[in-house]
Amino acid sequence: MFDVDGTLTAARKVITTDMLSFMQALHKTVTVGIVGGSDEGKIREQLDGNEGSIARYLFSENGLMAYKDSVLIGRTSIVEALGESKVQGFINYCLSYMAKLELPCKRGTFIEFRNGMINVCPVGRSCTQEQREEFNKYDQLHKVREDFVTALEKEFPELGMKFSIGGQISFDCFPVGWDKTYCLQFVEKDFDKILFFGDKTFKGGNDYEIFSDSRVEGHTVTSPEDTQRQVVLELAQLGINM
Repeated sequence: MFDVDGTLTAARKVITTDMLSFMQALHKTVTVGIVGGSDEGKIREQLDGNEGSIARYLFSENGLMAYKDSVLIGRTSIVEALGESKVQGFINYCLSYMAKLELPCKRGTFIEFRNGMINVCPVGRSCTQEQREEFNKYDQLHKVREDFVTALEKEFPELGMKFSIGGQISFDCFPVGWDKTYCLQFVEKDFDKILFFGDKTFKGGNDYEIFSDSRVEGHTVTSPEDTQRQVVLELAQLGINM
């Protein structure tokens, strides 16, 4: 099982030719699954349309949209879980909070509504790569996203929401239990050993829950190149050759 950003690709970048070849070879050797917090379109874009040649399972939005062999096997909606009124109240608060923020810059698409979660982006998802990196540095210093999450936890305790900071510019909001462990229900009964590779495995990161789940052997990676290195080492220990 693989995260996308920082694991298979650089943040919001397209998979490299080298990494694609590596994953295609791996796919012929073991069963591969991909789980990302982004929606299906963004994950397919980052994989350059090659998801079918590198993985049997594709889990977007943490598995709330689940595919096996390119066939949809599961779909869950946050509106069905919370109701339209509560979802709108939550979004309205986020927009009001962001209106008061002073950042290095602000662009467009501050709220992205996905099937199973709400993605909140203080700088705006239409920012350039340079602006993305600028915000990320600012956020590391001023804890913009961390403080935002704290405010949401205080404001909406009754919603039972979980907040996960991932990538460089945004954070995901979803009901408790809808983190990346959600996808495990589709695979846990079919495999004796499940390995997960991800970069945001620290507490509060969007890989933390699946990384630390008892059903999974978690591995922290620092880049796509490190992912390749660790996968090769793990396969060698299992006596598997690519």
